[in-house]
Amino acid sequence: MTKLFSLGVALPLFAFVAPAWAELAYVPNAGSGTVSVIDTASDKVIRTLSGDGSLGKKLEGAVVDASGKVVLVVDAPTDSVVAVNAETGKVIKSIPAGRGPEGIGISADGKIAAACAEDSNEAVLIDVAKLEPIKSIPLQGKNPEHCMFSPDSRWLLVSNENSNDIDVIDLKQNKSVALIAGGGHPRGMAFTTDGKFVYIADESADSVQVIAVGSWKEVKKIPTALRSAGVLAHPDGSRIYIANGGAGTVSVIDTHSNEVTATIAVGKRPWNMAITRDGAKLYVANGRSDSVSVIDTAKNTVVQNVDVGKLPWGVAIR
Repeated sequence: MTKLFSLGVALPLFAFVAPAWAELAYVPNAGSGTVSVIDTASDKVIRTLSGDGSLGKKLEGAVVDASGKVVLVVDAPTDSVVAVNAETGKVIKSIPAGRGPEGIGISADGKIAAACAEDSNEAVLIDVAKLEPIKSIPLQGKNPEHCMFSPDSRWLLVSNENSNDIDVIDLKQNKSVALIAGGGHPRGMAFTTDGKFVYIADESADSVQVIAVGSWKEVKKIPTALRSAGVLAHPDGSRIYIANGGAGTVSVIDTHSNEVTATIAVGKRPWNMAITRDGAKLYVANGRSDSVSVIDTAKNTVVQNVDVGKLPWGVAIR
């Protein structure tokens, strides 16, 4: 394999200045049917959203709209994405999302969300402002789990567990135009901030693929740790984080060298993650510890473990 190029991106400093308000981290708890809300300033749970018990019985993927007022959370048993008032926890609307949805992604401008329907093998696009499905896109692969938008919202990638591949959806055509061969049970994905590469976790291979956007060819495979699953990019483009579900760790990949530079012990079965806008804190959902580990990204150390509900699936921050 030829030596890789630098993937770092020079961006203006103001892009990463911390907001004047404290961001909130929303944690869907698959085993509790609730969403824990963590204040990222204090790293304490400040409220729990339940929809008065009607939020759902198996909450998985979640995103937050651009205003921070609405949480969209997947409830697989009801084949829906539930829109919830982020402050009161009241259910606003239940949105049809194919059969057996699990993961959900949101475009950079916050206008469109995409839910991955595992049982009907489709990506369902949702108008976030209207809270309505606008398009169902059939997939070539089977059993989709994660949906990830490119930074420019041109592409939507969908990782398919059962067919061991990733659908490439051209959002100008609203159709799947290519398949990326997975390295083994593909799970989470993250684009670099410049949109030129995407990192894909291969759970059964304990590794990560680096894929060139456009050609959709693998340029490198990076060994990580047991059952790599969640993937997240640092906002400054310098690092990729991999949650290793079997190892109970997070691997830190330097995007210049494409080597693992640090390994951070977290809780049991870490899965999906989110990061604050300034990139200072990484929040990792620990599914079998019923907790969220908070990582100081400058020091690569856990600074807090926050107790949440049962079986936290992931984290969304706004």
